[in-house]
Amino acid sequence: MNERGIVAVLGAGMAGAAAARHLAEAGLRVRVFDKGRGVGGRMATRRVGDLQFDHGAQFMRARGTAFAGQIDRWARSGIVAPWAGSERSVGVPSMVEPVRDLLSGLPVQSATTILRLHRDGAHWRLEDASGAVHGPFDAVAITVPAPQVMTLLAASGVILPDIAHASYAPCWSFMIAADTSPPEDLIEPGAGPIGLIAYDSSKPGRPPGIRLTVHATPDWSRRHLEAPRETIVAELVRATRDCLGSELRPSHMEAHRWRYAQVENAVQVPCLYDPACRLGAAGDWCLGARIEAAYDSGLALADAILNDLGHPA
Repeated sequence: MNERGIVAVLGAGMAGAAAARHLAEAGLRVRVFDKGRGVGGRMATRRVGDLQFDHGAQFMRARGTAFAGQIDRWARSGIVAPWAGSERSVGVPSMVEPVRDLLSGLPVQSATTILRLHRDGAHWRLEDASGAVHGPFDAVAITVPAPQVMTLLAASGVILPDIAHASYAPCWSFMIAADTSPPEDLIEPGAGPIGLIAYDSSKPGRPPGIRLTVHATPDWSRRHLEAPRETIVAELVRATRDCLGSELRPSHMEAHRWRYAQVENAVQVPCLYDPACRLGAAGDWCLGARIEAAYDSGLALADAILNDLGHPA
């Protein structure tokens, strides 16, 4: 692995997947590393027996031409479909599918937490939590949430300007299987504990049954961030009942804590990249709280790497 044109991509969410695919299509070799058990990042799906919940991002929307074109390609392939209005698209049969499509055929090493980056002459080596070392790589693209980028860079003695300006709001995600369906596919009260209620079962390609995903508001999630999960479940099932005005009679309930759920302050640049050491970072924290922002940022970082390595995009 010492020829030119080998790039390590850290993070297998939308930004990392977009960067990895763009680099691979330009002729570079990539290796993707992610600390999770699977790909998708916050485009996540939880499966419990026969139950399925999109407990992370609920849908995608396109403002620009690049992501609109990508959504159109996915739609023609049956990978996404409209939901709760023609402007909202969801992955089929789960929100993970668009990321899985971008990473198809690329080497992805899951359950691998990279703790340090080591500069070795003109190359990088990556040290993971088990002590294993990966590389050498000609460039590194980091696409995890900004606080995790900062932790990794600090441990590696590397600085990227402006990244400290990015900040996130947390979110408690509450999943419930019940016997009463909501009046609408998507409800967004945005006040009190409840930010949104998504009728998971109404999304195209989903298994039958009544399943809801509830996202708490940022302020409520921040105040209850360290509360026990059983407390969160009890509070949010009451708030969901109050919001819907009906009994739910749940057969399954659980909660998931997203510490870095939604970008509050973005750095307002497409990506960060240092050509002197061929290392950069990308994510929705660069451009804004949208899946499209993560996609566009990943493409921008890939273009910066391609230009630097002499592979024009």
